[in-house]
Amino acid sequence: MSCFINLSNHPSSKWSDKQLAQALCYGEIVDMPFPEIDPHCDSEYIDSLVQEYLERIRLYDSPTVMVQGEFLFTYRMVVKLKENGIKAIAGCSDRRTVEYVDSEGRTNKKSEFEFIGFKEY
Repeated sequence: MSCFINLSNHPSSKWSDKQLAQALCYGEIVDMPFPEIDPHCDSEYIDSLVQEYLERIRLYDSPTVMVQGEFLFTYRMVVKLKENGIKAIAGCSDRRTVEYVDSEGRTNKKSEFEFIGFKEY
């Protein structure tokens, strides 16, 4: 059976009904937390992490992988997934940001995201 691997820092338990429904079209949802990437790490370390995660992903039958997170890891992971014939997708949303000044004179921003759909890398 195919599955939908959520490789991000956004657990599916916090997704909207619309996003859950669309993800389930790909199969059972498997949350795979995105690795913490130290901004001081070198390229070889990122490549080793990509390889480690690729090996974990390859244990699943016909996965579709949503990859969203730190840019270098994401790019390299998507390249490896595609080289291995594994579909890589991203979630797309509409972000609305409201800026306001609170009662203490501080400027704040609030962002709301509306899930639109998934698109293939």
